Amino acid sequence: MKENTTLKVGSNEMELVDFRIFKQEDEEVYEGIYGVNVAKVREIIRVPSLTELPGVPEFIEGIFDLRGVVIPVVNLASWMGVKVPEDAGKNARVIIAEFNNVLIGFIVHEARRIRRINWKDIEPASFVSGGDGFDGSKITGVTRIEDDAVLLILDLEAVVQDLGLYKPNTGDIPQDLDTFEGLVLLLDDSSTARKIVKDALEKMGFDVVEASDGRDGLEKLDDIYAMYEDGISKHLKLIISDIEMPLMDGFHFAANVKEDGRFKNIPIVFNSSISDHFSEMRGKDAGAEAYLVKFDANLFYGEVARVVRAHMK
Repeated sequence: MKENTTLKVGSNEMELVDFRIFKQEDEEVYEGIYGVNVAKVREIIRVPSLTELPGVPEFIEGIFDLRGVVIPVVNLASWMGVKVPEDAGKNARVIIAEFNNVLIGFIVHEARRIRRINWKDIEPASFVSGGDGFDGSKITGVTRIEDDAVLLILDLEAVVQDLGLYKPNTGDIPQDLDTFEGLVLLLDDSSTARKIVKDALEKMGFDVVEASDGRDGLEKLDDIYAMYEDGISKHLKLIISDIEMPLMDGFHFAANVKEDGRFKNIPIVFNSSISDHFSEMRGKDAGAEAYLVKFDANLFYGEVARVVRAHMK
């Protein structure tokens, strides 16, 4: 499955795979409605024959070979700790997700459709308390769909990190790397991701201004401009932005920045878990100087230094 390339840079829209997890409580069956960004979905397949692995948690169903790549498969309902109806598996599918250059399979009870949703209609998940075996930090946002139902956007990266299937490379700064001065504006809705990137930037000598989404990022830019006015480019050296953020995504944010004469010359680097080629192309179309996949310290330090040096010339 590939992302629909008709999505325009700056449109502030995303496409979600709508999938369902069923839960039984007493005699009632409840339908959990979830979504994941299409850009992170390689394909959706029927449940293949799996090879079980000894000594792993029960929610890891096993592994299988997909065209020469061995892929672990996680049963989402099992991980959530829910009791499922007996017939829940009749339409089961495996969503093959790719992020941070890692492929993982997730068993869901149904994969319904692809939805196109505007980021402004996605609310932060700060009020989601979680339940069903996972906490609200595994939900990146919520949005209303038909019949006033609520769709929860699942943070599959957080799930995978919890399972120990992926760990970011947060290595030390290279000893031969020059240190820098000035500000970096950092946008990411994940406080955990912001901390990793902020720590890396501070090791490079930068001061960091944080924002939780694109709308907040534009407000922070206005604040920085009020402080430095036309001398802003001498102080604000770089903008680093995530892509998936509620209210305003990174592409839409970048389009706004590049259309604003005050900020158009400030370089932008995207730092995202989305590792597909179309998103990288959209990042370049949005005016970014680099597109990084979270989080490889060696690549991060090198690319940030390269972009900042080029901007200083």
